[in-house]
Amino acid sequence: YQNDFVTGSLGFPQAQQLEPALAQKIREYRTRGDEILFTLDTHDATYPDTQEGKNLPIMHTIRDSWGWQLAGAAASLCAPGDVCLEKPCFGAAGLFDYLRNRQYASVELAGVVSYLCVLSNVVIVKTALPETPVIIDARCVAGPDNTLHEKALDVMQGLQVQVKNR
Repeated sequence: YQNDFVTGSLGFPQAQQLEPALAQKIREYRTRGDEILFTLDTHDATYPDTQEGKNLPIMHTIRDSWGWQLAGAAASLCAPGDVCLEKPCFGAAGLFDYLRNRQYASVELAGVVSYLCVLSNVVIVKTALPETPVIIDARCVAGPDNTLHEKALDVMQGLQVQVKNR
């Protein structure tokens, strides 16, 4: 949930509407003492030369820029000690390494874009923790294309993800 995906170069109205539900979710997890991880789409000046940059030629989430920073309440709710994983593509490869030797009762993912980054990270979590239930609260994910967003939720359900509040 970074500025460029909310009000910046790739911003979209549905992302802005997620903020209250995302903030509430982070606060709930924080109150319970649960671990919270953030993934940060992270690019640099070479972005136009990447595969993604050639297919999506819009500069965004350039490391240390305003657009790269967490948006809205998520920014103030990211606490010292929270794991922040940078990712140069849709999925956070470091997420697999971080999760694979840990045990959780469940893992919940939230954020944008549902049919790109969220879906990619769902696959990573399911691979790293095949016996751990994975949850998506539909109030906490969005994408600029509503048709693709709904299809992504369908695919996640097909991957045995518990999609709530749909």
